[in-house]
Amino acid sequence: MTERLGSTPSQTVGPYLHLGLLWPDGPDVVPAGTPGEIWLRGQILDGAGAPVVDALVESWQADPDGRFDHPDDPRGAHRSLVAGFRGFGRSPTDASGRYALRTVKPGPLPGPDGTVEAPHLDLSIFARGLLHRLVTRLYFPDEPAANEADPVLAGIDPDRRTTLLARSAPDGFHFDIHLQGEHETVFFAV
Repeated sequence: MTERLGSTPSQTVGPYLHLGLLWPDGPDVVPAGTPGEIWLRGQILDGAGAPVVDALVESWQADPDGRFDHPDDPRGAHRSLVAGFRGFGRSPTDASGRYALRTVKPGPLPGPDGTVEAPHLDLSIFARGLLHRLVTRLYFPDEPAANEADPVLAGIDPDRRTTLLARSAPDGFHFDIHLQGEHETVFFAV
């Protein structure tokens, strides 16, 4: 008689995500010294406001012209004029739940039905206890007209839009990500 085994239970992302998801270029979307470089810094916080010390933030973004060097760009792949621009970065959190990404500010993107999406970064969060990555966006505070017209932001409850808005900082922008709780960041089902 053959014994029938049950399904393998689901596993969460961690705790070893740092071993498999880190890569040599890490948080550098652009090389150090790139003209116009900015730092995006923030902290990942759980529902109680405690730092998440073993998370990873992954960023995807367009270049300053709002283009991607990828065949899925409906306008066609376009190599960036910014030397060394990769459009992608990964930053683990430190012992205080902080992350940092070196990049350049992206340009606006074409949206659905002739609309224009405001400059933004797509961010994925991986952490122990998550069955799937969380996906959010970071918008820039110095783009009020573009943010107002953005079709994605327009679809979000006005009281929750601020969870997607970075704050200005001396060397770039600051963006905390709250996984749960009163100030929970808006996450997207993708």
